[in-house]
Amino acid sequence: MEEKETDKSILRRYLDDMYTREEAHGLLSKLRDSASDEMLGELADEVWEEAAAQDFTTGPEREKYKEEAARLLKRIEHKKRTWFHRITKTVAASVAVVCLIWGGLNLWNDMNRQQIVYLEAFTSYGERKRIQLPDGTLLTLNSCSRIRYPERFIDDERRVELEGEGYFQVYKNERQPFIVNTSRLNVRVLGTRFDVKSYSSDEIVSVDVESGKVQVDLPEAMMRLQAKEQVLINTASGEYSKRREERSVAVWRKGGLRFNSTPIRDVAKELERMYNCRITFADGQEFSNLISGEHDNKSLEAVLQSMEYTSGIRYKKEGNNVLLFK
Repeated sequence: MEEKETDKSILRRYLDDMYTREEAHGLLSKLRDSASDEMLGELADEVWEEAAAQDFTTGPEREKYKEEAARLLKRIEHKKRTWFHRITKTVAASVAVVCLIWGGLNLWNDMNRQQIVYLEAFTSYGERKRIQLPDGTLLTLNSCSRIRYPERFIDDERRVELEGEGYFQVYKNERQPFIVNTSRLNVRVLGTRFDVKSYSSDEIVSVDVESGKVQVDLPEAMMRLQAKEQVLINTASGEYSKRREERSVAVWRKGGLRFNSTPIRDVAKELERMYNCRITFADGQEFSNLISGEHDNKSLEAVLQSMEYTSGIRYKKEGNNVLLFK
C-alpha cells in the first residue's frame, strides 16, 4: 500500500514535470506491469475530480481540454446514469494520458539525448581520412587526429570534438550552429570552410578560414575571423597573431607542408605525423629556431635538406629515426 502511494506521488510529480531521471526510469518500468492498472485507475479518478473542481481560466491547453470535455458530456447526456460513470472514467483516463504525453515531452527529449550513440574516427601516421557527418558536413582529418560526433544532431546546435587537425566544409544551417570543440579553443560557425589545427602536444594552434565567417572562443577571449583570415595562438606564451592569408587553406590535404614562424619542435612533430618517423634533438643544445617555408609533396629527406639550408640545423637519418643537431 505504501509503495503504491509512493508511485502515485512520483507519477503526480511527473505530470507536473518535477521528477528525477531515476524516478522516471523506475516508474516507466512499473507502468509496463499490468499490476499498475489499479493505481492508474485511482489516479485517473483523482485527476478527473480535480479537473471538475478547478477553474480553467488560463492556458490555451486547459481551455482546449474544457471544450473537449463539454462536447463529450453533451453527447452522452442521453445515456443511462449507469453508463455515465464508466464514460467519465474513460475520459479521465484520456485526460491523464494527454497530460502524461504533454508533460513528458521534456523527459522524452532528455532520454532521447541520453540514447544517442557517439561515433569516432581516427587517423594514424601519414594517413588522411574524409568523413561525412550526419548533417552533410564534410570533414577531412589530417594525420594522427581524432573526431568524435553524435550519430545525429539534435537540440539547437551541432557539436563535435576534435583532437588534431581537420578541414571542415560545414553544411549551412542558420538555426543550428556548428561547433568544433578542442582542448585549447572552440570554433562556432553557421556554414563555411575552415581548418582547425589543435594538437594537444603542439605549442601552436591555429584556425584558418577559407570562406564565410567563424567565431573562435578561447578561455578568456573571443575573436571573429572572415574569409582569408588566420589566427595563430601560442599556448605557451598566450600570444596570438591574426593576419590575412591569401594562400590556399590546408595544403596538407594534397600532401603539402607549410610553416610560418613555427617553433622547430612543432615542425618535428608535424614531420613525425606525416612521414611516420621518429625525430629527436641532440642533448645539450638549444633549439629555439622558428621555421618558415612551404613544401609540395616533398620527401622527408628533401624537407630536412631545405630546413638545414634555411636554419642551419643539420640532421642524421637512419631508417625512420632522425637526429637533429647543430
